[in-house]
Amino acid sequence: MPFKTNAARRHHIPKQKHRVTNWVEYDAGLRARGSLTVWFTPEAIEAWKAEPRTGRGGQPTYSALAIATALTLRAVFRLVLRQTEGLIGSILQLLGLDLAVPDHSTLSRRAETLEVMRPRCGREPVHLLVDSTGLRLCGPGSWLEEKHGSKRRRAWKMLHLATDADTGQIVASVLTDRDADDGSQVGPLLDRVDGSVAAFIGDGAYDRDDVYAEVAAHHPDAAVVVPPRSSAVPSVAAETAPTQRDAHLQCIAERGRMGWQRASGYNWRALVEADISRWKRVIGDGLRLRTDGRQATEVAIAVNLLNRMLELGRPEYVRVA
Repeated sequence: MPFKTNAARRHHIPKQKHRVTNWVEYDAGLRARGSLTVWFTPEAIEAWKAEPRTGRGGQPTYSALAIATALTLRAVFRLVLRQTEGLIGSILQLLGLDLAVPDHSTLSRRAETLEVMRPRCGREPVHLLVDSTGLRLCGPGSWLEEKHGSKRRRAWKMLHLATDADTGQIVASVLTDRDADDGSQVGPLLDRVDGSVAAFIGDGAYDRDDVYAEVAAHHPDAAVVVPPRSSAVPSVAAETAPTQRDAHLQCIAERGRMGWQRASGYNWRALVEADISRWKRVIGDGLRLRTDGRQATEVAIAVNLLNRMLELGRPEYVRVA
């Protein structure tokens, strides 16, 4: 089921037969991604300290904004928590701000329950690209393992992402144990999408009845663009009430798989692989925090960071041949 997407707003530049039309602005945006300019708005300064608690319990010193700011800078520079504490202190000193610096223990503890703002979709229905990747859990380095003669099985978690094909923005993410398969996370991903979905596009791992059912339950009008496996056969009701999967099989039979990919829009799925590559290059391929709650916060902070960096500059291009 074909769809159109505004490729001019994507952050990836096609390799051939396209010309960037906003090179000056895009070039400036790329430089801005590395800028060390830091400023605190009056509203941020006012909100740095936590609001007084009205119920029982200890009074927090720092607001969620202060903790999120520190954890964001930590992700940008790939720092450990003690280094993050030092960086925040240096910034506040350079800016002449009389604000308290959250210590590394506070950052670690507050990360467990920190509520991070979820990404928001635009008004138009999104074409959702989904995929997953592994993130290693940071632990003893190879030097320690060699010194003490012990080997530990590498631990991983799976990061499931859903991105907007038009903008490249990550609109939903789910972090699971490594045993969780891609199809089982379609429901949790769609639960986190703040907006309507025009199409759900994934690789062959999503060729499952429960995936089609989840998409239909959340967004009845959404197209599901998933390649059927090579051994797939039409459903019993293919002649009278064909499903979306039946339509894919029919198109493949008539045009071949490459023709189906072009007609259905499946080729756009490669863009989510580029987004995962960007995650690994900018954020890294591991998780530094230890507990499930803190790791979920770490991922949410990274999502907002990458989306913010993407907003600083995108290429606009036109086909020239």
